[in-house]
Amino acid sequence: MTRWKQSSILIGGGILLLLVLIALFAPLLAPYEPTLQNLEHRFSLPFWMEGADPAHLLGTDHLGRDYLSRLIYGARISLGIGCSVVVVAAVIGTSLGLLAGYFGGRVDMLISFLITTRLSLPIVLVALAAVALKGASLTTLVTVLSLLVWDQFAIVARTGSQTIREQEYIRAARATGASHLRIMLREILPNLRSTLIVIATLEMANVILLESALSFLGLGVRPPTPSWGLMIAEGRDSILFDSWLIALPGGALCLLVLAVNLFGDGLRDITGKEAKR
Repeated sequence: MTRWKQSSILIGGGILLLLVLIALFAPLLAPYEPTLQNLEHRFSLPFWMEGADPAHLLGTDHLGRDYLSRLIYGARISLGIGCSVVVVAAVIGTSLGLLAGYFGGRVDMLISFLITTRLSLPIVLVALAAVALKGASLTTLVTVLSLLVWDQFAIVARTGSQTIREQEYIRAARATGASHLRIMLREILPNLRSTLIVIATLEMANVILLESALSFLGLGVRPPTPSWGLMIAEGRDSILFDSWLIALPGGALCLLVLAVNLFGDGLRDITGKEAKR
């Protein structure tokens, strides 16, 4: 079991690193522009099928766009949105959790009410309604998802702050005249960093799936921007004849989510062992 825990972070981290490099160097790796259309080469078959076009290794879609290029740029969209949402949500949730756990009293009651309210809202339905009302765009998508996934950061930061604020070194910092902000940022937050990083990796997988679901429903990334969820939606009409149009972006999405989850589980095991020591 221990070997599996150690290998999970290596496997997940390796796959995640590979996908990050692909996303970063997408302009160099993609053989074509992801939005370039060529109707003369619609539905070109991938390389493992008979009659494949050697100019398009993974074939083309219904508009003649190179599928390999769209998959490569789709990694950039999924990782970009996932990282952006997690960073914004982490700032919101951690800030609220630190304030609630450190000050307690009415501040804690107010923020606990906000956390409970957020937990009572179904993420998918609220995201669908918000994006439908505001209009689909990358900015709207990041904003809406950030306001829906901050609660786990707040819960962890609040619980940890409540425990740490009673420690002797916190009392010593107060006695030396350190400000509340300095104590929270310099004394409490570093002790929560490892746990918050684990939460960030696990939440990132959820955000990637949410973005793909919204894009699949037409309320996420707008065409012709390449998104794996949007590519699955565009290929669903051809599922009986060209199932690879769905299998390729679906497989890429599963691989990314699996890598993030494996990496997060490995980090959780490592931080858990360190906490026990």
